[in-house]
Amino acid sequence: MSTQNELKDESRSQVVVVGGGIGGISAALMLGRAGIRVTVLESAPEFGEVGAGLQLAPNITRMLDEVGVLEQILPLSVVPNRLVFRNAKTGAELTHLDLADAKERYGGPYIVLHRSDLHHALVDAARALDTVTLLTNAGVERVEQDQDGASAITTDGRVFTGDLLVGADGLRSIVRGEIVTDETVPSGYVAYRGAVPLENTPAHLALDDVNVWFGPGLHLVQYPVRAGELYNQVAVFRSKEFLEGKEDWGTPEELDATYADMCEPVVEAIPALGRINRWPMSDREPIRTWTDRRITLLGDAAHAMLQYLAQGAGQSLLDGAALTTHLSAIDGEWTGDAIARALEAYEADRVEAAAATQTVGRMWGDIWHVEEGAPMLLRDHIFSSREVDDYSLVDWLYGPVVGESDRPPAPMPPAYADAGDPADAGSPVDADQAPA
Repeated sequence: MSTQNELKDESRSQVVVVGGGIGGISAALMLGRAGIRVTVLESAPEFGEVGAGLQLAPNITRMLDEVGVLEQILPLSVVPNRLVFRNAKTGAELTHLDLADAKERYGGPYIVLHRSDLHHALVDAARALDTVTLLTNAGVERVEQDQDGASAITTDGRVFTGDLLVGADGLRSIVRGEIVTDETVPSGYVAYRGAVPLENTPAHLALDDVNVWFGPGLHLVQYPVRAGELYNQVAVFRSKEFLEGKEDWGTPEELDATYADMCEPVVEAIPALGRINRWPMSDREPIRTWTDRRITLLGDAAHAMLQYLAQGAGQSLLDGAALTTHLSAIDGEWTGDAIARALEAYEADRVEAAAATQTVGRMWGDIWHVEEGAPMLLRDHIFSSREVDDYSLVDWLYGPVVGESDRPPAPMPPAYADAGDPADAGSPVDADQAPA
């Protein structure tokens, strides 16, 4: 193996970010605006995002407004009226969240937009900064660190060194291996996505709502994006083929068969979904630290989560904001001790909050996908019994509540489902061998 000194060493930054998705680019933008020199390494030939729609709840938009990003993406977004939950089998509306009321309650709008619109806006803003360097075709093969810095070594032998290295390289993060040895957790669910021109959507749909239909082992989400030009749809289902151990599972044929017995509006939506690509859904177990000396994580590399709280991308944005806050507070030289203090504060802000979102997201998936019979009747009764102005289940996530600063915040749900989660401390730990 070549040593670091034998490889071509590129100019040094204060922060090297591995990964140029929404999390990595937004972190670079916020750090760069704070005067911190950042280099972003993206493996792809160009910056871009895979997928279609994206939901950003008030806890995210409030922060984006504070850092001056919200006004750039609002023209590309839709501010829906309601978040509506329906039974995909019967078509019955169970409950809804009034999103206009939520804006008043939490101090930020609930918006929906196309993932690529958000990503492009972030990339353009980052490119305009002298403090940010964006590089493509820079796939990272491994990372190293010593007492003076941390380095990313690319597949073509270049070395990028910083005082700090941030792994924002997604679900299958290479950088995460420096913190913990674990594997992704397949859920057995698969997603199909598609966005169609708004004029091609069925007339009976409320096009200014976010619609969530859930049924036995499945759900469908629908909402407008791109300032109302497109209608985004995502169908997710539990694959019997996965449970049977088939190598090729979650096929288009299984998609059609799974949704065939749902109500008419749901069945009508399925043909518009793309069939070439499908997304098997996986997450990671929550871990108790994201940091090892001069290397830390953010976004899916730190806390990959299932989609049921619509918080994945948003949580990565919160990571970048918190990291910027605490790195900006370093007064003077970025010594190992100064960075350690900043990262300790970053983790205090973010690790448990993100872990709780991971854990509760899994729970919500279980609730959404209960089977027919008594479980479905009970779920539907609980949802239908909710008062529309009852925000008790989301105050912990979307809060704090405007005008209630003198009251204690809503309690956070348990962050860890059991004692068997990996990485209790700051050195790499095999998840299977983690102490209880």
